[in-house]
Amino acid sequence: MTWRPQYRSSKFRHVFGKAATKENCYDGVPITLSVHDNLLCSVNPRFIAVITECAGGGAFLVLSVNHTGKVDPHHPKVSGHRGNVLDIKWNPFNDFCIASCSEDATVKVWDIPQQGVLKNITLPWKELQGHSRRVGLIEWHPTASNILFSTGYDYQVMIWNLSSPDSVVKNPVRTISIHPDVVLSMSFNSDGSRLATSCKDKKIRIIDPRTGTLLQETSCKNHRASKVLYLGNLKMLLSTGTSRWNHRQIALWDQEDLSEPSYQEDLDGSSGVLFPFYDPDTHMLYIAGKGDGNIRYYEISSEKPYVHYLTEYRSLLPQKGMGVMPKRGLDVCSCEVFRFYRLVTIKSLIEPLAMIVPRRSECYQEDIYPMTAGKEPAMTAAEWLSGMDKGPVLMSLKPGSKVEAYAEVGSVKMSSLSLDGRRSVPRPGLLALIQQQSADEKDSKENPTNPQSHDRTPNTITNGQNEPTHCSPPKTENELRQVFYKQQDEIRRLREILNQRDVRIKQLELEIKNVRNSQSSR
Repeated sequence: MTWRPQYRSSKFRHVFGKAATKENCYDGVPITLSVHDNLLCSVNPRFIAVITECAGGGAFLVLSVNHTGKVDPHHPKVSGHRGNVLDIKWNPFNDFCIASCSEDATVKVWDIPQQGVLKNITLPWKELQGHSRRVGLIEWHPTASNILFSTGYDYQVMIWNLSSPDSVVKNPVRTISIHPDVVLSMSFNSDGSRLATSCKDKKIRIIDPRTGTLLQETSCKNHRASKVLYLGNLKMLLSTGTSRWNHRQIALWDQEDLSEPSYQEDLDGSSGVLFPFYDPDTHMLYIAGKGDGNIRYYEISSEKPYVHYLTEYRSLLPQKGMGVMPKRGLDVCSCEVFRFYRLVTIKSLIEPLAMIVPRRSECYQEDIYPMTAGKEPAMTAAEWLSGMDKGPVLMSLKPGSKVEAYAEVGSVKMSSLSLDGRRSVPRPGLLALIQQQSADEKDSKENPTNPQSHDRTPNTITNGQNEPTHCSPPKTENELRQVFYKQQDEIRRLREILNQRDVRIKQLELEIKNVRNSQSSR
């Protein structure tokens, strides 16, 4: 038997980090001096928000993503907190909505003007009062709109429904009180039906977020967890922390069995907290340490040894925190698969760092950009609170594409969401829905007394299939915009078909004319 080297082929083997030039960085940003172990920065395709140092309360800065270069030292801030801001998170379904939490024991939700922050904002859209001590961490629900989770130094995890009409909300819809110490991180699985937390007691817990029931808890003493992260659809958890000998390490867990880690690896002997980031589309894991200048990246597989080291990005400038751009904000023409925004305190600099897959062609690469989570919620807050679970609404990153579909419908999961990232979603028949709705409206106008005209309900388009359920009109601006975009896409497609038919008709007319001319010449 001959010996063979164990090579593993991967399309992400040569991924490299490309830092932005000085002109494309954000210079002169007064980054906070807080030692709180959070990312301190949040990014979406329109804005970048960073917690800043200021006197007389807490504040954060909101800049346009395109506003690179030197930042005005007197740039207006969002400054409505009475204590230092500890965490900020953009609403995944609204690019103009951001939540912040502070040492003043409150959580506030802000509306950002479309043109950006032109003057200091001190009045929030919502103020959430319920914690008795400072609030250190907030997370939005990944698929339900207007559901926000917060946790603080009172050891409570509170669930807030922002659909309430009140501007000051004092009663959360649920309070989870199972942690004996401060919660250090929270992470949801892909449909938001499970919540994983890491606590200062170094344990990982899996919780049912609706009921607050504890489902799993680690008892391993060889790994003291600091941060925890769900790995998409792989049914695994990843945690970063320290070993018994205070070495920084990562550990992989089966979400159904937290008794022992499936994989464990010591990284180094530094002391900074390790922040994990995972891309479910490429199955790439990024590990960035607070105070480090490097970012390691790995590829995750569903079979042993699970974690495959690729390489690392190195810089001489240490990062205090970082933000991550959602996939819909990446530059697909340059084969960018991930983008960090590194906070470099020693230079008051925010440095964009693009992770790029080297390809010769500048065309859209479908193999590295499968359907990904979009900006439309899969359900409302009321639906989630009533017990419904849905996966994210998927979108294509192909320029000009507006095709969307549900990743999961109820308890039925799409078979196309395979591990290799290849996803195929049938195009919903929106034209049939519009025709059915117009026919029903016409029938109801002509025969208002006909009971059958009121019993007819249009078919809802879900996951590319027609289901005989009632289709309610859009209730929010986002839903109305989504329907509008789908209709525009359908109209554009029909116009293309008509143009093709017009061209074909002209061709046939010319052929007929040529035949007649040839016959007359004979």
